[in-house]
Amino acid sequence: MADYDFDLFVIGAGSGGVRAGRLAAQLGKRVAVAEESLPGGTCVVRGCVPKKFLVYGADYGASIREAAQYGWTVGDVSFDWPTLRDAIQKEVMRLSGIYSTILEKNGATLYRERAEFVDDHTVRLTTSGKTVTAETILVAVGGRPWAPNIQGAEHAIVSDDAFTLERLPERALIIGGGYIACEFAGIYAGLGVKTTQVYRGGRLLNGFDSEIRDEVGEVQAHNNIDVKFNISPTEIKKTSGGYIVTFDDGCKIGTDLVFMATGRKPNTETLGLENAGVDIDASGAIIVDEYSQSSVKNIYAVGDVTNRVNLTPVAIREAAAFVETALKGKKDAYDHSNIASAVFTRPPVGTVGLTEGEARREFGDKVTVYTTKFRPMKNTLSGDPQRVFMKLITEGRKERVIGIHIVGDDSGEMIQALGICVKAGLTKKDFDTTCAVHPTIAEEIVTLKPREINKTTVVT
Repeated sequence: MADYDFDLFVIGAGSGGVRAGRLAAQLGKRVAVAEESLPGGTCVVRGCVPKKFLVYGADYGASIREAAQYGWTVGDVSFDWPTLRDAIQKEVMRLSGIYSTILEKNGATLYRERAEFVDDHTVRLTTSGKTVTAETILVAVGGRPWAPNIQGAEHAIVSDDAFTLERLPERALIIGGGYIACEFAGIYAGLGVKTTQVYRGGRLLNGFDSEIRDEVGEVQAHNNIDVKFNISPTEIKKTSGGYIVTFDDGCKIGTDLVFMATGRKPNTETLGLENAGVDIDASGAIIVDEYSQSSVKNIYAVGDVTNRVNLTPVAIREAAAFVETALKGKKDAYDHSNIASAVFTRPPVGTVGLTEGEARREFGDKVTVYTTKFRPMKNTLSGDPQRVFMKLITEGRKERVIGIHIVGDDSGEMIQALGICVKAGLTKKDFDTTCAVHPTIAEEIVTLKPREINKTTVVT
């Protein structure tokens, strides 16, 4: 057996990489982890966590306005961006420190620099120039924002930049229709920014259930976001008063901030994968099998760098399965079906299982759909017209629940528990025989009736 420096070398100290490194070290393995940025990865440093704090900040503004209808006297109200920004960054640094401590306390070596492949068992640390060898290498470098290379693209920001802006703009232009674009449009609008969202498609949130996509369009309009469809930017021009963005239909939009939320790509460029013989696909994602093993038997990859299901909890589960498979000799493939997730629009989306389009393609006329749309109790006094939408999809005579989709307050919290129900294969009868918790929004999920036969729905 070759004499390697480490049993396991992990490239990337995000959620997946740290989980794998910790578990491996607890097994007594010699472990090293390299991270060129802050430990914690996209989720902790420049993604889920700081974004959710921004959503909370935006929500407080609406809550203050609505409080008067509940008897509260509201005086002069103002928002200070640096206060929120700096508080979030302080928390980010605290959490990043915890990730570092987790590795170090469990005996893993943490290199705070970039690592690149030299060959299938060797990596070079690019700052120090040191080379180290490892029996097994795990790639967990995640993804990075992608933006079209149009004229003037250097004037735009991406999601990595959004958390540390020097000042909040008066006008913001969000380009994109995915969850990041929709979330940040809601954040900026909630913080008092005049917000425009532009998408090259005809409906937001491509890949989600068709009715959810329509509901999110209504959510954005309710939040005073000016959404424009079916146009793409061709040029960004800096002016004395901000920026002018030109689109392919000839229209021009003036703004103080251009935010490209046009997608993400696996962060594999210049990683040196070709030196190790690791195969990647057209998007740059590392091609892996069900056990997260790449085309090279001792090199594995987990998380967004594989472009399977790009969610932090999925990377953590994949990392745990990797340790079982590669280091403990127990084959373990994480099941990527029926993964619950949330989109933190305002209000948020919660979703798990198949969309209606997917269900009908798989099960045909065996599908039954249940929906409801109602004004939540809280909004009746506040005067907020925003409504809640719920959709439950079943298949077969026993009506196994195969999809649940919600737009409304606390849907992200609800979908976690409902995901257990879908994963467990529960039926509509199981929902119907469960007593409601009253008065709550969640009780409606156990009292759903079939969708009206004459309701026109575009299923995609």
